[in-house]
Amino acid sequence: MLRSRGFTIFLVCGLILLGSRVNAQLSQTAPNELEGVGVDEKLGSTLPLDLEFTTSEGQPVRLKDLFDGKTPVLLTLNYSNCPKLCHLQLNGLFEGLESLDWTLGGKFRMITVSINPEETTERAAATKRHYLTAYQRPEADRGWFFLTGKEENIKRLANSVGFYYRYDQATKQFIHPAVTIVCTPEGKISRYLYGVEYPAQNIRLALLEASEGKIGTTTDRILMFCFHYDPARGTYTLAAYRLMQLGGVLTVCVLGTVLAVWWWRERTQRNPGNSAPETHGVNVTSQADDSWAEQ
Repeated sequence: MLRSRGFTIFLVCGLILLGSRVNAQLSQTAPNELEGVGVDEKLGSTLPLDLEFTTSEGQPVRLKDLFDGKTPVLLTLNYSNCPKLCHLQLNGLFEGLESLDWTLGGKFRMITVSINPEETTERAAATKRHYLTAYQRPEADRGWFFLTGKEENIKRLANSVGFYYRYDQATKQFIHPAVTIVCTPEGKISRYLYGVEYPAQNIRLALLEASEGKIGTTTDRILMFCFHYDPARGTYTLAAYRLMQLGGVLTVCVLGTVLAVWWWRERTQRNPGNSAPETHGVNVTSQADDSWAEQ
């Protein structure tokens, strides 16, 4: 009995020691694989709009040509031959866009820049066609620009938005983060949305924020007042303090309306037909004076 217990304890200790060694190895190798990869937020910075790229249709274009000063823009950095992460990100993004009642190419635009300088316009066009076919909104074709370009221009754009990636020779892949960057109509960075899932509400609020409320309805602007972006959670959350402020304003408006109606009714009841009797009295007096004058 004692031998079996001793063996069990020895086995458990051995497994714990083995697990600790594996964790130590993972903690040593993971940072090396991800070295130089990540996002450094640069909110408020302006994109290098003079950079030149090529559209999936083979046309040369500058970034500034894709910003009209009225429409906010979603910016992603991906590449078509990415084995997994890029597809997960774009799949999640378009799932969110499908749930959004605003249409790509209408209320907002989208720019995807391939981080692979070897990607051809034909490959970019195939990727764009794949997602737009699933999206099923024809007007989106003129609102999504899938760009390819020279490595120096790609790097300059990526550095300007704090998007850091590297090429892994062993796997022949680009190691990169998954993030969608929301830009103002003038090309300034407004918000970073992370991950591979993009709820429609987060996209809507981010676009509304980037446009400073110009593309939404009154209801959207009220929602923007009630919600704020939580960097720790990477999502928009209900702001209790702002909600209390809005509730206070609505309460004052309702009470003011009720008091105004009550005051008006009280005044009407106290002086019913105030002007008519006075006019009638004047007319009677005038007629009586005329009759005395005739006598």
